Amino acid sequence: MPGLYNKYIRPLHAAGDAVSIALSFALAHQIAPGETATLTLSGYTQLLLYALFAWYTCSLLLGTYKIYRAVSINRLLLNALQVILLYVLLFEVIIQLFDLEAVSRQLQFLHYGFLTCFVLFYRFVVLLLLRHFRRKGYNKRFVVIVGMGEAGKELRRFFEQHPEYGYHFMGFFDDKAVGGPDVLGSIEDITAYLEENHIDEIYCSPFELPRNQIIRLMNDADDRLIRMKFLPEPGTFHHTRMKLDFHDMLPVLVFRSIPLDDTFNKVIKRAFDILFSSVVIILVLSWLIPLLALLIKIDSRGPIFFGQERSGINYKTFRCWKLRSMYVNNEANSLLARRGDSRITRVGAFLRKTSLDELPQFFNVFMGQMSIVGPRPHMLKVNEEYAMVAEKYMVRHFIKPGITGLSQVRGYRGDTSSDYQIRGRVKLDIFYLENWSFFLDLKIVFYTVYNMLRGEDNAF
Repeated sequence: MPGLYNKYIRPLHAAGDAVSIALSFALAHQIAPGETATLTLSGYTQLLLYALFAWYTCSLLLGTYKIYRAVSINRLLLNALQVILLYVLLFEVIIQLFDLEAVSRQLQFLHYGFLTCFVLFYRFVVLLLLRHFRRKGYNKRFVVIVGMGEAGKELRRFFEQHPEYGYHFMGFFDDKAVGGPDVLGSIEDITAYLEENHIDEIYCSPFELPRNQIIRLMNDADDRLIRMKFLPEPGTFHHTRMKLDFHDMLPVLVFRSIPLDDTFNKVIKRAFDILFSSVVIILVLSWLIPLLALLIKIDSRGPIFFGQERSGINYKTFRCWKLRSMYVNNEANSLLARRGDSRITRVGAFLRKTSLDELPQFFNVFMGQMSIVGPRPHMLKVNEEYAMVAEKYMVRHFIKPGITGLSQVRGYRGDTSSDYQIRGRVKLDIFYLENWSFFLDLKIVFYTVYNMLRGEDNAF
């Protein structure tokens, strides 16, 4: 039967998490030095109960077990990591609150490590198995689409191209296309069709139907316990991510959903920024900055650092710091550098080629003005020019600017004076802020380092 096993998916994940917690403690208990002697069976049972309480509390707070059918592997693993991080914080509080002295730091760290591996592996395997069985025809959802417009056709292509999600497309209902391929009948025919066939979900675009037909469809769906879902008008939102919010009982559709608006995501990104920038400042900049400062001073007269007003989050200005790579000139704040620019010094050319001139921006990150990853901040004058060229240019200021970003690792680094380059950079910046994840940040950091080591043609 279609959807027969849906009710078992959440308990399956919850049971797997409980087993993962128990196994991670058991392994940590055996491996941690001295733990076999110090931790009794009753103490282990007490510890396990506290851990299960902390885990399921975190899971309920974050809604981890609300697993959607079309969820991606990255999103599923990211959600699991969020629960693990919150669990670690809560479990540490419990240990201190109940004064569990028998629990050593070695056991805790081993438990956290094993738990992360077990939970991520279990989530991954369960998702792959679900997708495999759905391709075989199990756990299906039967759907029809009302209205054969562009949005409906695009949704049909999605169902056909992704059998792993388990959607079985039955056909269209459309007054203007009766008799056409995949058309089951007119909109009036849908009532009789629902009586004779099992349907789980009805999709329709309210922009293509009169109000009385929409109300009748909703009533038919409610009477038969069928989910009713609406499609946007083609081209209205340009594939923008949206979410539903509530003001008391009034539903409100949020036009642009940004992951970094979520407090937990902000904490994760800020913690990463502080940790990463601190490590770089202490281990690298502490000795490299004085060495580069000496080379800059020997090469040309002028200050070591160059500070420039740039636009940050919510379009607030801040002073962005760089190592000076040009001779002192009156056009530094109004004219972008170009390939072969006579203002660039010999040492400055090396600094710009290797991106070493950007190193002081780690101090901007540490002070909270920038992030490690984000849209690159531009000069104030350049912002005005780019906003005239690229549609939705200002959207990139919803989040903090970064030392590196998605557009930089995708080839839009350095001189982007051409209109198509500006638009390409803005498009990637907006994609980043609407699809942010911690894994995406790590991926961008990796490719930034990789590109620096191999050298980039766009750097000058």
